[in-house]
Amino acid sequence: MKFSESWLREWVKPAINSEELAHQITMAGLEVDEVAPVAGEFTGVKVGKVVECGQHPDADKLRVTKIDIGEEELLDIVCGASNCRLGLTVAVATVGAVLPGNFKIKKAKLRGVPSHGMLCSFSELGIDVESEGILELPEGTTLGADVRDILELNDVAIDVDLTANRADCFSIRGLAREVGVLNRADVTEPTIAAVATSIEDAVSIEVKATEACPRYLGRVIKNVNAKAETPIWMQEKLRRCGIRSIDAIVDITNYVMLEQGQPMHAFDLAKIDGGIVVRMAEQDEKLTLLDGNEAKLNDNTLVIADQNKALAIAGIFGGQESGVTSETTDIMLECAFFAPDHIRGRARAYGLHTDSSLRFERGVDSTLQAAAMERATQLLVELCGGEVAPVVAVESEADLPKANTVELRRSKLDGLLGHHIPSTDVVEILTRLGCAVESTDTGWTATSPSWRFDIAIEQDLIEEVGRIYGYNNIPNQAPVAALNMNDHKEANQPLKRVRDLLVDRGYHEAITYSFVEPEQQKLIVPEIEPLILPFPISAEMSAMRLSLWTGLINTVVHNQKRQQPRVRLFESGLRFIPEESAENGMRQEMMLAGIIAGTRGEEHWDIATNTVDFFDLKGDLEAVLELTANELAYEFKAAKHPALHPGQTAAIVVDGKEVGFIGTVHPELERKFGLNGRTIMFEIEWDAINTRVIPEAASVSKFPANRRDIAIVADEAIASGDIVAECLASGGELLTNAKLFDVYRGQGVEEGKKSLAIALTLQSVERTLEEADITSAVDAIVAAIGEKFSATLRD
Repeated sequence: MKFSESWLREWVKPAINSEELAHQITMAGLEVDEVAPVAGEFTGVKVGKVVECGQHPDADKLRVTKIDIGEEELLDIVCGASNCRLGLTVAVATVGAVLPGNFKIKKAKLRGVPSHGMLCSFSELGIDVESEGILELPEGTTLGADVRDILELNDVAIDVDLTANRADCFSIRGLAREVGVLNRADVTEPTIAAVATSIEDAVSIEVKATEACPRYLGRVIKNVNAKAETPIWMQEKLRRCGIRSIDAIVDITNYVMLEQGQPMHAFDLAKIDGGIVVRMAEQDEKLTLLDGNEAKLNDNTLVIADQNKALAIAGIFGGQESGVTSETTDIMLECAFFAPDHIRGRARAYGLHTDSSLRFERGVDSTLQAAAMERATQLLVELCGGEVAPVVAVESEADLPKANTVELRRSKLDGLLGHHIPSTDVVEILTRLGCAVESTDTGWTATSPSWRFDIAIEQDLIEEVGRIYGYNNIPNQAPVAALNMNDHKEANQPLKRVRDLLVDRGYHEAITYSFVEPEQQKLIVPEIEPLILPFPISAEMSAMRLSLWTGLINTVVHNQKRQQPRVRLFESGLRFIPEESAENGMRQEMMLAGIIAGTRGEEHWDIATNTVDFFDLKGDLEAVLELTANELAYEFKAAKHPALHPGQTAAIVVDGKEVGFIGTVHPELERKFGLNGRTIMFEIEWDAINTRVIPEAASVSKFPANRRDIAIVADEAIASGDIVAECLASGGELLTNAKLFDVYRGQGVEEGKKSLAIALTLQSVERTLEEADITSAVDAIVAAIGEKFSATLRD
């Protein structure tokens, strides 16, 4: 919003200068972008009158004039302007005057004729107005007066960048109200009296879209002079607000818009067929706009129409066919309230941006229309004459905006601002803002004024009190906070440590949606019915996940389709299992999952290219389990899972509880998901691995360790892990480690059996072991294995 400071000061007179005013407005949240003078710097320019005007004897385009500037002698001035004529009141730069650009006026001769000054145009005075010829001042202006004083050119135009919620400041009225509140100064509004009617003519008005247009006012004014000149005071006020003068009728509607904040429009009455109809446009209905462009309308666009055609896009742009011209004698003046939701975005849809649409789409005071209509009528009659008919008004009370009543608590005000503002100041601020304020036991209730529909919640009132009081008046206070040590247990396993380990082993962390495609999830977890979202993002994301595998498998497919030969991913996140006994009927469990596919390593000239297998992922998972310092507590037991390959699936068991699965993806699942080749994955409950065994200091043996290898023949069905676990359990305190290092099947081993080579490490912290000690420990291990698994030493 660009406005003239002198115009603003006609409404409110704060005791501050231009610089202080701009700073004050900015600090109140209305950022000032620019403060610019309304004219160039010049001196010595006076008001004069052309008392003689004749043709130059030697130049067809020059005129010789005598100018009266209120002094004893007339000035001889040669002028080349086409509009120079006898009786014209003009701006005269006298000898010694300095015009913008440091241009000094001196005595001169033009084609032999003396010229003691210059008749000035707008541009020569540094005034940004497009016009031909010299500046024409109103007749009767005091001769000899300084033009700067007559035109009030010691003024600045202030350009304010308004936020979307401050539509009330798109007018001098709104800005004056704001400045008045900031300075505790009274605002003097122009007197708007009802204009006396002299005719009874009326245009019928029908509003079919009351939700979009709750109030519509129309008034007929006949026998207006459309060729009347817009007075220079109005032209200047429009110019300083960034609007150029067009003609008297359009200028008056623009003037009222800038002054009151209410956009208006004038129709040529003779071009309206039957009456006004406010309706939604028909799809692809055509309308030729005032700028000559044809718009093809959408059916969501509100239009002002007559019985046969659209006349204008409501609140945005008028139509050419019904526009006022210099031949117009009768007009219908329109003033309406259009709901912002029905205007917002429509101008952009047609490539338009108008001052009217800017105001309507942000919101116009819904009680302003009657006063704006009288103000515009008052100016029209004053400048263009005419006979005035009564106002025809149609409104839908139910669709008009309602005032918001908001509670403001003293505790909340003090808490958010961090400062106590006296209650009298709070009430005064809210009252000056236009709110109706009532005291309560906890604070106040405030009913917002019609022009501040952005005040809807308690925080809005606190913001208003804070900015009017002045944020710079609120003292700086360093926050005081008590530092409490986090409740940290050393035994807790940080998730970051697990992430870092997997990243170090070549994995990438994936983050997938918690919502998955129901049919895909049913292939992985068929026995549990998931929670189906009532309003999903899409059908493919409508079920809460029961496993992290769904997202990881789809991510592998996504990468394989982009020619990634080696994929290693992990993810940590929640799964959601419906359970009546759980809070809100949903058990949420933190899970850790991983998946690998493709080649075992990157392509290398000296390393064979092999495909990943079960033991690649099992080794990575065991590395994660080792972080607990209790890896021996975890077992991998053969199991079945609907998503995993039979015979290549293991359950992860700890303390007898099944906490996860690892295995190769089922071939049928590979086909349905579109996986390319063997894929192995695991998923384990985070609670099962999030606790570490805290290490305890122990003596390091200074005596040598001894290794004994044994080969055990056992049934094929016996898990090698069970045999190794038995070795550790029965080896006594001398056995420090047992490790499987070979499995053999073939010649020398009976069919249906296998040979397991196990390395036993024995060591004492007290002494060097003798052969008898070692033999006794090994014999005890062999005996225990034989008794439990019917296994024997291989010959």
